Amino acid sequence: MEHASLPASPPAAAPRTASAPAAAEASSAYPLAVVTLLFFMWGLLTSLNDVLIPHLKSIYTLNYVQAMLVQFCFFGAYLLVSLPAGMLIRRIGYQHGAVVGLVVAAGGCALFYPAAESGYGLFLFAFFVLAAGITVLQVAANPYVTVLGAPATASSRLNLTQACNSLGTTLAPAFGGLLILSATVLGADELARLPAAERAAYHAGQAAAVQGPYLVLAGALLTLALLFALVRLPAIREAGAGAPAGSSAGSGHVLRHKHLVLGAVGIFVYVGAEVSIGSFLINYMGEQHIAGLSHADAALYVSYYWGGAMVGRFIGSAVMRRVSPGLTLAFNSALAIALLLFASLGDGRAAMWTLLAVGLCNSIMFPTIFSMALHRLGALTGQGSGVLCMAIVGGAIVPFAQGALADAAGVQLSFLVPALCYAFVLYFGLKYACMYSAATGA
Repeated sequence: MEHASLPASPPAAAPRTASAPAAAEASSAYPLAVVTLLFFMWGLLTSLNDVLIPHLKSIYTLNYVQAMLVQFCFFGAYLLVSLPAGMLIRRIGYQHGAVVGLVVAAGGCALFYPAAESGYGLFLFAFFVLAAGITVLQVAANPYVTVLGAPATASSRLNLTQACNSLGTTLAPAFGGLLILSATVLGADELARLPAAERAAYHAGQAAAVQGPYLVLAGALLTLALLFALVRLPAIREAGAGAPAGSSAGSGHVLRHKHLVLGAVGIFVYVGAEVSIGSFLINYMGEQHIAGLSHADAALYVSYYWGGAMVGRFIGSAVMRRVSPGLTLAFNSALAIALLLFASLGDGRAAMWTLLAVGLCNSIMFPTIFSMALHRLGALTGQGSGVLCMAIVGGAIVPFAQGALADAAGVQLSFLVPALCYAFVLYFGLKYACMYSAATGA
């Protein structure tokens, strides 16, 4: 997921410099491998939400709006924790900050164990704690990608870590389907016919399915925290001081740039659409007139959605060498809208595959919107980046809107909500395509 993908992670908010010249030597291979594992893990943890949402919806007989509280708590952490995370890291340093982020994320995973015996409320708190840890981790770990090696190869290292993040988002649904959704799921009518005691035992058994996998994930995160604490990493210092991103001192000025404001809206609706589609995919493929798949079988297909974004990134990178980023963004958005309209109005496996193909369209959207929104901000680039990263909260809000429509009109028609989101991305791409391509020579 290109936000965190939701989202890959947000870019570093300000330029950094390494204090150790040896950062470019071959000895950086092991530290880079550890950092790359971090990107894989937060991609996997974020994408697992797509498996847990239908699972928890079934266990606690939730409507769609209630089920979307998972994404609200998860992506709401980006808005609430980003600035405190920045202050914490300035105080304790980047390496210690990454260790803290990993430990907090491990604590969030560990909370899934008591949540399975307590109820939905504790699950939601566990999601928030997990996302808070990931947010701290991203703020702390991102700068290391650029300093662990020669400056000339920084771009290739960024591509490597983003590819590993995408690999995590691609594998997570299959992993979750195998370990969490493999048990038989009873329909609402079958469940209603069970005696109260058997119904309670069924719910307890279904909830307990998350305990083992998330304890394993907690252990993996703690192991990574230990590795990160022991590995020798170059010290990172701020390249310059200024008003923190999002502060009142600088945000009023930076928000005068219209293309940044529209870009922030673009990030908000794009991340919201990407997350929302993933959240509803399993339920959509379970509809009898679409594919009639069980949750476990549908989870395997969700991997195609996130895998499409990974493959599309390479295609998009090649295309944008000849076509302006704005026009590429507009084309992908228009195609996503067409695919979503067919998925909302069609039926059968064709509609299912059409919806999964939206992942290909998503591939280049986050980095393209991000770079276009920051275009020619100069000294305000750091503050603009902070504004854009806070817009990732769209992943908390848009799923609510789709959930409300799903409750009112059915899960299939609810995909009109992300179609509207892509309509704004289409507008943004077309509006600034000429300006951006003229400046870049595309």
